[in-house]
Amino acid sequence: MNILFINSARSWGGTEKWTRMAAESLADNNKVRLVYRKNIVGNTFTITKYRLPCISHIDMYSLVRIIQIIKKENIEILVPTKRKDYVLAGIASKLCGTGNVLRLGITRRLKIPVFHKFVYHTLADGIIVNAKKIKDELMHSRFMDNGKIRVIYNGLDTENIDHMSRPAAEKPYAFTITAAGALTSRKGFDFLIRGFSRFLVLLPGVDAGLVIMGDGAEKKTFRALAEALNIDDRVEFTGFLQNPFPRLASSDVFAMTSTNEGIPNALLEAMYLGNAPVSTRAGGSAEAICNGENGFLLDYGDEEKLAEVLIELYRNPDLRDKIAAKAAERVREQFSIRAMEKGITAFLGDILSKKS
Repeated sequence: MNILFINSARSWGGTEKWTRMAAESLADNNKVRLVYRKNIVGNTFTITKYRLPCISHIDMYSLVRIIQIIKKENIEILVPTKRKDYVLAGIASKLCGTGNVLRLGITRRLKIPVFHKFVYHTLADGIIVNAKKIKDELMHSRFMDNGKIRVIYNGLDTENIDHMSRPAAEKPYAFTITAAGALTSRKGFDFLIRGFSRFLVLLPGVDAGLVIMGDGAEKKTFRALAEALNIDDRVEFTGFLQNPFPRLASSDVFAMTSTNEGIPNALLEAMYLGNAPVSTRAGGSAEAICNGENGFLLDYGDEEKLAEVLIELYRNPDLRDKIAAKAAERVREQFSIRAMEKGITAFLGDILSKKS
């Protein structure tokens, strides 16, 4: 197949990581190209790529260029990964007669019937989601076609993670809690910082710290919150890390406290690298974590419960190790890069066969 991925992100995040993994793995057996907006995204890809502005849903310059790329590269199917890309790709696909498969990585209720029907039904031949909960949410819209939506779990390139995680970073605290993601309100780092503060109040003098990896618009806000709670000496903001795996490999607990997610790669990577996961019930987290067996699930905003779980994991290293081992096992069994590649290949092939 000749496939064109489109990602107009201005910063690096989970969707961009998925796009790179999907594109690079599919490139082993297919002709794969990328349209991107910012070098922080494009520079991480080794496949042939084109930089375009993609500044709006209907950016005429980018639309014309995408059509030119489709014709030049004999593209058969488009895979747009950001909201504004859905419209650009959809229009280009209709004009060129290609397939168009959206990728959606968070739960999204479609609240604008006419517009969303146009984007997710009329323009789209298929939708890839990475959690059953996302599909269930989409199906609340009466215009959605169940057969158009395929659940394909994120996959990890474990061989690459093994290589890049060695040697593990020096452990900054005896009990290290790590979190990762774009520093935005959706990721819930304010909730995490307050829950961690409560943990420190209940266990005064404990050698514990919180490491937050990532960058974003709310970084100053989260720093200010840590300072206001007098725990800024226990909260480290690393900024964006090109290779976060050594830090994850030296961590005890990984916290994913988002308000909305699919099944984030960062959570799966941390589970694979031996972290006991603690997650809100956002998106498809319950599809990766069985509460009390290979991790803990809690409601967003429940600071007391978050502190309680952290205390239990701190006081009981044997439980922590048992939870972490089962979490790693779950990832190895269910979230491999080859399973993801096989699923995407089969779905795109099905779409093309229906259009021929």
